[in-house]
Amino acid sequence: MQIAEYKLSNNLILAPMAGITDAPFREICTQFGAGLTVSEMVASNPILRHHPRTLLRAEHSANSGLRSVQILGTNPHDLAQAARFNVENGAQIIDINMGCPAKKVCSVAAGSALLRDETLVKQILDAVVNAVTVPVTLKIRTGWDSENRNALTIAKIAEEAGIAALTIHGRTRACKFEGHAEYETIKQVKQAVNIPIIANGDIDSPQKARFVLNETDADAIMIGRAAQGNPWLFEQISHFLAHGVLLESPSINEIYRILTQHLENLYSFYGANLGVRLARKHIGWYFRQVDSVDLSLKQKINQTTNPTEQLALVRLALSQ
Repeated sequence: MQIAEYKLSNNLILAPMAGITDAPFREICTQFGAGLTVSEMVASNPILRHHPRTLLRAEHSANSGLRSVQILGTNPHDLAQAARFNVENGAQIIDINMGCPAKKVCSVAAGSALLRDETLVKQILDAVVNAVTVPVTLKIRTGWDSENRNALTIAKIAEEAGIAALTIHGRTRACKFEGHAEYETIKQVKQAVNIPIIANGDIDSPQKARFVLNETDADAIMIGRAAQGNPWLFEQISHFLAHGVLLESPSINEIYRILTQHLENLYSFYGANLGVRLARKHIGWYFRQVDSVDLSLKQKINQTTNPTEQLALVRLALSQ
């Protein structure tokens, strides 16, 4: 998989997910074979640009691999400025969010709401591409709703603007994350443009990954929710695509080791107080991968504010 001058180690990409794909999560997915990871979406609003939480979302000094930062907004000038700011701070790829279906994002006409205004899409893409010297990528949905699937039109606008790669989630904005992703639209876009196409949506197993690649002829796949508490999914997919053989799921001891590393990285990155609170959702996702978890300890895990106690409770919950 090639994005402009950058050759990825494979064609498996971690999707940007708000509140999830922070530096600790991106790094652990990289360790398990993600060829590229993308940051949480970063607001382009200049008022928020230097806010500590905004800076943390784009923080990648501790990450190995390419540094891709996703920006969000509706104003071409602000998005161009945000792109320049993040490149100056180390971003090697800028990704533009036109795929988020969240109400709070679409209510201000950002994210997938932009798909309704193709003129504004062109203005944004032109502004950002011309503002930086690094590759600019774009993430979209198939359209606004089932009657307005305009991914093909957007893809052609993106290609003309110089977008280096296009990710398409196989749902419209109206679908949110409900129902099933469809891949026919992605296939049509792939056949119509010459830029790399990344397929996204409902890819949750090695078999599904191979199916989507075959179905769409996409250059790469992007994995989101299925990687939550399951970062080894990248390794499993990579092995299956290469050899046609499924790897065994990690043992409970291995899951405990991975989870412990993840938690310690969260405490280190955010500090004890915030790290413990953010760790709770990740612990819950990891627990879903284990059959023999003592769920009676989950409430204590979610109530503690002490990293040492949280780690001890996790160990106890996973002990056999």
